[in-house]
Parts: sequence; C-alpha cells; structure tokens
Amino acid sequence: MSGAAGLPEDARASVVTVSDRAFRGSYSDRSGPVLAEGLAALGFAVDGPAVVPDEREQIAAALRAAIAAGADLVVTTGGTGLAPRDVTPEATAEVIERAVPGLAEALRAAGRAKVPTAVLSRGLAGVAGRALVVNLPGSTGGVRDGLAVLGPVVGHAIDQLRGVGDHRAVDHRAGGQGGGGSDAHGTGVEPAAGP
Repeated sequence: MSGAAGLPEDARASVVTVSDRAFRGSYSDRSGPVLAEGLAALGFAVDGPAVVPDEREQIAAALRAAIAAGADLVVTTGGTGLAPRDVTPEATAEVIERAVPGLAEALRAAGRAKVPTAVLSRGLAGVAGRALVVNLPGSTGGVRDGLAVLGPVVGHAIDQLRGVGDHRAVDHRAGGQGGGGSDAHGTGVEPAAGP
C-alpha cells in the first residue's frame, strides 16, 4: 500500500544540513527544517536534520550513517556552490555508486526560472545501495524547488530501488541474473536481444 506521492508506507528519509555556521551555532539552520517538513508532507518518516560542517569527511560519514540506518532517501541541503568550502558534491561522489544525472539537472532547471544563479549549483543525485541520495542548495527557496521536483518521481525511484513490481532487483556488479528492471525511461521494457 502506498502513502502520499506514491511512497511505500514505510518510506524513510534522512536530512543532512551542511553548514559551518549552523554547525557552530552562529546561524540558525533554516533550510534543513523546511526540507524535513516537506519530506514528511510527501509521506516520509524523517530523520534529522543532522547538521554537519563543510568538511568532506564529515559529510560523507553523515550520508553513510543515514544509509546504514535504512533511509530510502537521503537529502542534503547546502554546500553545492562554488565557494572553496562547498564540498557536498565531492563528499556525495565518494558515497554514491551510480549517478542519476537527469534528476540533478531537473533540480537545477527548476530553480533557474526564478533564480538564474541556480545553474551554478553543483549538486549531485545518485544511488548508494538501496538509497537515493540527492543534494539541494542551502536556501529555503532551493529546498522548496527541489521538493517540487522530487515529489512526482521519488515514489517510483524507491520502488525501483526496492525491486518492487516489474523492477526486480538485479546486482549487475556481480553479474546477477534477475530479469525485470527497466530502461532509462522507466517503462519496464528492455530492448530485444540481438542475434
């Protein structure tokens, strides 16, 4: 049975805020709570926001901890820009196994109509184990735009990662055979085998 946004009823999300100032307590984390509230409205049970500094190792550790705790979706806010300490994408790249570039591009495009500098966000989206990991900007507006993009697709993504329906899980790295799956468009139709 599915909840809001086509989510499984037991869907779990984790929020990680990346900010030196919020970590030190000199700045109130605004985007993390907005993100947590928005994910809860989509139907997720939400952990966090956990607040970490702009340190690559600590960001990667927070992502790994959320995944190990069973999160289906891990969303970061902050650290995706061009400033020297903006290293969220680099930390995320250490954790994810497969990129989902279309989602990252859709997130940038959603913000571009309102804020032209949204195209400077270097945020990534990808898969780590059975979790979807997504980087959002550190602004409340960027988080709201990101939630609008995630809402319609995240339930389907989680179904695919869980191997639900015609999306049976296959471990391609181990040469697993399981059939099912889907093409890049999520149609569930694979191309015919050649001669």
